[in-house]
Amino acid sequence: MTYDALKERALSLPLAPGVYIMRDKSDKVIYVGKAKKLKNRVSQYFQDTASHTPKTRLMVSKIDHFDVIVAASEFEALVLECSLIKRYLPKYNILLKDDKGYPYLRLNMKEPYPKITMVTKIADDGAGYYGPYGSRGVTNQVMEAIRQTLKLPGCSRVFPRDVGKDRPCLNYHMNQCAGWCQASKSQDEYRKTMEQARQLLSGNFKAVADDIRRQMLEAAENLDFEIAAGLRDRLNAVEALGQKQFVTAGTMADTDVIGYAQTEAKACFAVLHFSGGNLLDKDYEVMNLPDDPEEAVSSLVKQYYLSRGYAPKRILLPTKMADSELFADLLVQQFGRKTKLLVPQKGDNLRLVEMANTNAYEEAERVTGKEEKLSAVLGLLGKMLSLEPPKRIESFDISNISGTDIVASMVVYEDGKPRRSDYRRFKIEGLDGQDDYGSMRQVVTRRFRHYKDGDAGFDQAPALLLIDGGVNHANVALEVLQALDLQIPVFGMVKDDRHRTRALVTPEGKQIAIDSNQAVFALIGSIQEETHRFAITYHRKLRSKRLRYSALDQIPGIGPKRKQELLKTFKSLTAIAQAELYELERLLPKDTAAAVYHYFHQKEA
Repeated sequence: MTYDALKERALSLPLAPGVYIMRDKSDKVIYVGKAKKLKNRVSQYFQDTASHTPKTRLMVSKIDHFDVIVAASEFEALVLECSLIKRYLPKYNILLKDDKGYPYLRLNMKEPYPKITMVTKIADDGAGYYGPYGSRGVTNQVMEAIRQTLKLPGCSRVFPRDVGKDRPCLNYHMNQCAGWCQASKSQDEYRKTMEQARQLLSGNFKAVADDIRRQMLEAAENLDFEIAAGLRDRLNAVEALGQKQFVTAGTMADTDVIGYAQTEAKACFAVLHFSGGNLLDKDYEVMNLPDDPEEAVSSLVKQYYLSRGYAPKRILLPTKMADSELFADLLVQQFGRKTKLLVPQKGDNLRLVEMANTNAYEEAERVTGKEEKLSAVLGLLGKMLSLEPPKRIESFDISNISGTDIVASMVVYEDGKPRRSDYRRFKIEGLDGQDDYGSMRQVVTRRFRHYKDGDAGFDQAPALLLIDGGVNHANVALEVLQALDLQIPVFGMVKDDRHRTRALVTPEGKQIAIDSNQAVFALIGSIQEETHRFAITYHRKLRSKRLRYSALDQIPGIGPKRKQELLKTFKSLTAIAQAELYELERLLPKDTAAAVYHYFHQKEA
C-alpha cells in the first residue's frame, strides 16, 4: 500500500479498543501495539512524521500494510497485545532477549514417593511448582543444596520398585544420602523428609529447623544418641541453607522493585526481589536506547512477569504505566493472586526504586564501551542540533592582549576525540587594534579557501563548525561560508559565568541548551577548553618571542645573526642580561659586547 493509502485506511478505523499489527512487504510482523481508540492511535503514524523519533520514522517507512483486531474492552486488547508480541517477537517492539521461560522445581506430594524435578513450564496437575529460577545452573544448585541438606537420593533408583533390592550406593557411604533404598527405611519417614523439602522450597526454613530440633530433642530424651546426632547435623545444614537463601525471589519475594536507567549508549531494565525487607536477588536486561523510556518500562514489565509465570504482592515502578490497572487484572487472571503496582513518591519505597535505578545504571555503564559512548554522545548532539551525528567537528577561537599578537586556533575532533595532527594555528595579519569579528572573518576565510583549493592539511570539510563566541561570531563565520558557496552548519558557543559553554547558538539567534545533558555538556566543554588552550599557547609563544627579540633590537651592533648566536649560547634573555662583560666578549666584538653589557646594567650605574 502507498503512504496515502495507509493514511486513508487508518482514518477509516473505528473509535474502538483493539490491537494493530504492522507488516512489511514480506508480510512479516514488525510491530504490535494496542489502542483505546484504534483510529486515533494508528492515524498518528501517518500524519506528522517529522515529529516522530528516528526509530519510529524508520518503522513507518517499512510498513507495507497493517491489520487490526477490534477488542471488546481495553483489557482484552492488553491480553491480545501481550500474546501477539510473544508470538511474533516484532523487530520494532522493545523485547526481553531471554523470553524462553524460566526453570521451576516440581514436587508432587500426592505421589507415594515424591521426587524433586526440574521443569520449564507449570502444568495443572496438582503438583507444587517452585520458582521461577534465573537459569538451569541456579536451579540445579537449589535442587542439589536441598538434596544434600536432607540427604535425599540423587541416584537413578526408582521407588518403591528398587527398595531393598541392592546394597546402598556410594552416596550413602559418603554420607550424602540417608540410604532410602534400604528396607529399613519406611515410606512414611521418606514422605516426612520430602515434606521438609517442600517447606524449604517455600522458604520456611524456620519451620523446618524447629521440626528437626524437636525430633532431635525427642531422640536424645529416648537415649537414641546416634539418631539425635544425625538430626543435629541436619539441623545445622538447614540453618546454613537458610542463611544462603538459595530459594529464589520468584518463590519468596513479596515485593519486586523495578529500576530503569540509561547511559549515553545503553539502557538497563532491572528487577530487585525483596522478602520481608531483605534483598534476595536481582534480574536485569541491558538493551539499546529506546525512543520512549516509559513505554519501554511498561512493555518490559509485562513481558517479564507473563514469561516468568509468577508475580509478587507488590511491584514498585520507576514511572507510571498507562494501563497498570488493566495489567494488574491480567496478573490476577493469570496467577490467581492480586498484585499492587505502585509508583512511590516518597519514603522507603522511593528509596528502593532509587536503589533499583542505581543498579540499572551500573549494569548499563558496565557494558557500554568507550567508543560506543562517544558515538552515542555524537548522536545526541546531532539530535539536539537537528543534524546527523557530526563525525568531524572544527572549533575556532581568537586570542590577543590589547590587540597585539592576534592569533587564532583551529581544533579538530573526529568521532568525539581530538585529532591533534589536524590542529592548525593562524597569525592574524593586517588588522589594527583588537577586532574579534575581523579576526574571525579572516581565519575562517583562510581555512576554507585552503579547502576550496584542495591544499594538503585542509582538504576535509567539517560536519559541524563551532565558533567561540555568541550569535555575532557565528554570523561572521556563516557569511564567509556563504560567500565561498559552502553549506556547513555553524554554531556559536555561549558561555556561563564560569566560562563554560552552556548553550550553542545559531546565526539566527536560537539557543540550544546543552547543560541539561551531562555527556553532551562535557564533550562541548572539552572542545571549548582545548580550542582556547591551543589559541592562548600560540599567543603566549609569539608574545614571548616578540618581547625577547625587541630588547636586543634596541642595542647598536646587534642584528638577526648576532641575536641568534646570543640566544643559542645563553639560552634566554635573562641569562644575557646577567652575563659578565668578558663572557660577552667571547662571542661579540669588544665594542658590541660593551654596548650589550651597558644596556642591561645602565640602571645599576
